[in-house]
Amino acid sequence: MSSFDNLGLSRPILEAITELGFTTPTAIQEKAIPVLLEGRSDFVGLAQTGTGKTAAFGLPLLQLIEPDEKIPQALILSPTRELGIQIAEDLKKYSKNILNLNVVNVYGGASIDDQIRKIRRGAHVVVATPGRLLDLIRRKAVNLSKVEYVILDEADEMLNMGFKEDIDAILSTTSEKKLTWLFSATMSSEVRRISKNYMTDPVEVTVGSANTTNTNIEHQYYLMNNRDRYNVLKRIVDFYPDIYGIVFCRTRKETQEVAELLMKDGYNADAIHGDLSQVQRDRVMRNFKSKSLQMLVATDVAARGIDVDDLTHVLHYNLPDELEYYTHRSGRTARAGKKGISIALVTPRDERKIKDLSRRLKLEFQQVKIPGGAEVCERQLLNFMKRVIDVNIEEEAIAQFLPAIHEELKDLDRDELVKHMVSLEFNRFWEYYKNAQDLNMRSSTQKRVRQNDGAVSTEDRLFINIGRKDGIDVPSLLTLIHKQCGVRGKNVGRVDLKGVFSFFDVSKEFTEEIIKGFAGAEVGGRAVRIEVSGDRPDSEERPRSNNRSRGYSSGGGSSRGYSGGGRSRSASGDRSRSGSGDRSRSRGGDDSRDRRRKPEGGGRSFDRRRRD
Repeated sequence: MSSFDNLGLSRPILEAITELGFTTPTAIQEKAIPVLLEGRSDFVGLAQTGTGKTAAFGLPLLQLIEPDEKIPQALILSPTRELGIQIAEDLKKYSKNILNLNVVNVYGGASIDDQIRKIRRGAHVVVATPGRLLDLIRRKAVNLSKVEYVILDEADEMLNMGFKEDIDAILSTTSEKKLTWLFSATMSSEVRRISKNYMTDPVEVTVGSANTTNTNIEHQYYLMNNRDRYNVLKRIVDFYPDIYGIVFCRTRKETQEVAELLMKDGYNADAIHGDLSQVQRDRVMRNFKSKSLQMLVATDVAARGIDVDDLTHVLHYNLPDELEYYTHRSGRTARAGKKGISIALVTPRDERKIKDLSRRLKLEFQQVKIPGGAEVCERQLLNFMKRVIDVNIEEEAIAQFLPAIHEELKDLDRDELVKHMVSLEFNRFWEYYKNAQDLNMRSSTQKRVRQNDGAVSTEDRLFINIGRKDGIDVPSLLTLIHKQCGVRGKNVGRVDLKGVFSFFDVSKEFTEEIIKGFAGAEVGGRAVRIEVSGDRPDSEERPRSNNRSRGYSSGGGSSRGYSGGGRSRSASGDRSRSGSGDRSRSRGGDDSRDRRRKPEGGGRSFDRRRRD
C-alpha cells in the first residue's frame, strides 16, 4: 500500500498531514506530488472532483517555498471566493510546522485594505480570485514578477465563468521563467487551449477518464410534473431523515426561493449565492460545515468552494445546461473514498438530458420511484426507533426520576407504551402524508401514475383563445388569471403559448373557479373564451378561425375555435375539441394538497440544532 512517506515530502509536512488524518495518498496525489517536487516542468493534472487535488499541488508547493524570502513566490488562482478560502485554509494546516511561511488569501467582498496589509507583511503564497487580484495589481499593491509557481485550480470553471482575459492580464505580470500547474476535473477544448498558450511541454497526469464522475456515486432521477418540483424535493428530504446535502439550482433567485421555502417548512436549510455579502456567505458555510444546517441550497458557482467529506446527497433541483456542471455538482458527494447519491428532479421533457449525460459521461442512471406518504412515514418511524436505541442514557442522572416515571406509566402495558411513544413521531408525519398524492409520472405522458401503475390525472388542461399574436407571454397570462379568478401563478402548471390561442394546466379543484372567473369578462373590447380540454395530444393543432384581432376576452364572444383532440366543456356548456402545444412554461412550488403546515418532524435538524 502506498504511503505519503514514500513521496519525498519533508518531515514537517508529513507530521502536519498525519495529524490531519492523512494516511494513504489518493491516485492524483501519488502521481502528482513526486513530479511537482522536482520543480522542473509545467504540469496538467486531471482528476475527478473530490479526489484531493488541493493536497496534490499544495504539499509539494509548500516544500518548494523559501520562507526566508518574504516575497510572493507562488500564486494560486481560484474561480470563487469559497474555493479560495478553502485552499488557503488547507495550505495553512499543511504548513503549520514550517516557520514563518505566510499564506494570504485575497478575494472580493472583504476589506481590500486588510488584504494589502497582509501582503505587505510578507506573503509567500497568494491565493486569489482573478477580479480582486487584478484590482491589487492596478493599485500596485502586489508584485508578481518574482513568482516562480502559478497554479490554476478548477481551470475549466474559471474559463466557463469568463475569466480568460483576466487570466491573460494576470499572467502577463509574472515572470516568463515561472512554472504553471493546471488542475481540472474536465479537459474541455478551452482547458486544452489554455495549456498550449501558457505552458511548455507540460507533464500530463490523468486519473480515471477525463470528463467522468466518481464511481462511488449512485446516480438516480425522479420523474415528475414540473409543478411538483418543490414537493418532490420535500418528499426526498423526508424519506432520508439523516440527509446532509446540497440542492443545486440554476439561478440566484431560484436558490433563495427554494431555501426560504425549506426554512419556512421547518428544515435546517440556507442558501449560498453571489448576491450574499462575504459575511453572510462565511456564516452560511460555517453553519453548513458544522452540520447546523442539514441542506445547503446553492448555485453552481457558489458551490465550488464546498469541500465537505460527509455529504450524503447531491440534489439537482434542475439539471445543469453544461455537461461539466453535472460532473462538478455530483462530485460534491462521495469524497475521500466515501459513497454518495446524486438525485436529479426530471420532467418527461428533460429525460433526453439524462440519456445524453448517461451516454457522454458513461454513467448508469436509475429511475427511482418517488416515495409515497406511507413509505415516508415508515422511514421516519424506523429512524426514530434507531435514535431511541442509540440514545446515550445518563444512568445516574435519570435514576432519581425513574420512580415518578414508572408511576406515571403504570397503567400502560408494553404494547400500549410503544404505541404512545411511537405516535409522538408518527402523528406529525401521518397527518401531513395520509392523503399525499402520488407524484410519479410516466416518461411517455404528462399524466400521473397510480401505485398500481394505472394512469390518473389530477389536473385539467384549459384552452384559452389568446396567444402570442395578441401580445401575450406567460407572466401576463398568469397575471390575467390571478386578476380574473384569484388563482395564483404557483397553482398553474405547464403553459403552452401558441400564436392565437394557449393551453395551461391547473389542479382540478381550481377549474370551475377559473371558468366562472372568466365568464362574461372582457379585456380590450373582446371576450376571452376559456374551456376544459378533454385530452392532451402532443402536436399543436391549428385554430379554425384565422381571426388575428388582438386583446383579451372571456365567455364566447370570439369567432376563434380549435380543432383536434378530444371533447371539452366550456363555461357556457358548448362542446369543442382541443390540442396541446410543445412550448411549455415550468413552475415549481407547492401543490394544493401540500400547502398545509409542515409538521415539526418534517425538518428535523442534526443534533437538534437550529440555523442561526
